[in-house]
Amino acid sequence: MPADSAPPLPPLGRPLPDWRPPPAPPAETIAGPRCRLEPLDPAVHADALAEAFAADAGGAGWTYLPYGPFGDAAALRGWLEACAGSADPLFYALVPTGAGTAAGLAAYLSIRPAAGSIEVGHIHFSPALRRSPAATEAMVLMMRRAFALGYRRYEWKCDALNAASRAAARRLGFSFEGVFRQAAVVKGRNRDTAWYAITDSDWLHLEAAFERWLAPENFDAGGCQRLRLSELTAPLRRPLLELD
Repeated sequence: MPADSAPPLPPLGRPLPDWRPPPAPPAETIAGPRCRLEPLDPAVHADALAEAFAADAGGAGWTYLPYGPFGDAAALRGWLEACAGSADPLFYALVPTGAGTAAGLAAYLSIRPAAGSIEVGHIHFSPALRRSPAATEAMVLMMRRAFALGYRRYEWKCDALNAASRAAARRLGFSFEGVFRQAAVVKGRNRDTAWYAITDSDWLHLEAAFERWLAPENFDAGGCQRLRLSELTAPLRRPLLELD
């Protein structure tokens, strides 16, 4: 190499000349045809959530969450009151259309506007709400709001042993990014955390898949899906690539 030649530059990420950090998500209702997500208000939602969650008599739905199950409605209300008003996590109660009362919880968390990154978590649905179109629509509504605000990365993290959560992430089009070993201690036990994410470029294709699946014509008279969401999202997930 000639003495006056500069060494080659190391590789750099693509430039983002128009990047502007998005605002924090507002504590506002997000509504769709099948459900609405209301900012958590224990005075409005606690009794309904206690009744809906009571259908999970064994409390299995709380297994991988760092809290719960709660001994009674008063204990659940106390926890909800501690959560309400928080900006991060920002909790929502999920109210299915027609029911009029809350049947689930979800939240935005790890909100990092400077990086354009936001996570969805604290998801806990009543047995009646699980695997329903309303539950899926709720996840899509939260995703759509985040990307509309200008976030460029939408995360899903769960206990690596939580097979149901990992299957839900894949079904919703999240790409697997790896496992953080010994990432936390939850309820006195080790937790390895599986990471998934959707980026804004992924969303460009996933949004159409969600719209196709949620369309009324995709459901028969009995409410059963004609086309599975996983069939639409599987081709859009990105394979895990390890950098040397």
